[in-house]
Amino acid sequence: MTVPTLSAAKYLCEASEWSLSNLKLQKLLYISHMMHLGRTGTPLIDGHFEAWDYGPVEPSLYHHVKAFGRNEIGPVFHTVAPVTDPVAKDVMERTFQSLRNMTPGQLVGVTHWDQGAWAQHYRPDTRGAVIPNEAILEEYARRLKSGS
Repeated sequence: MTVPTLSAAKYLCEASEWSLSNLKLQKLLYISHMMHLGRTGTPLIDGHFEAWDYGPVEPSLYHHVKAFGRNEIGPVFHTVAPVTDPVAKDVMERTFQSLRNMTPGQLVGVTHWDQGAWAQHYRPDTRGAVIPNEAILEEYARRLKSGS
């Protein structure tokens, strides 16, 4: 089941006890989305990712939390519905727990994988280059095959 982007972001922020920056949140959400696509064949979120300089970004989420800059995101999802889908929650929780200790820079490195969907769609100094879910699903399959 696909969930609203902001609901997924709220879930990850709550799981981190509100310790995520916009950059780290974006990377955790992208990896969660990829894992959900790979495991269920359906997108995690109802939004889309674009190939920005620092990796995949969901633009509506970026604009919702950009006022925090590099700082930790505060509780700005007051009217956002919680995630109720148990599969979505499980994928996000597993992703968060396995990557929680990585720095934002390390997560950027993960999402900049040269065989990944971001690398295929990134154009320097360009925003708006959508990363199709099909490419994200292919990245999932390549990562499984390569053990990355």
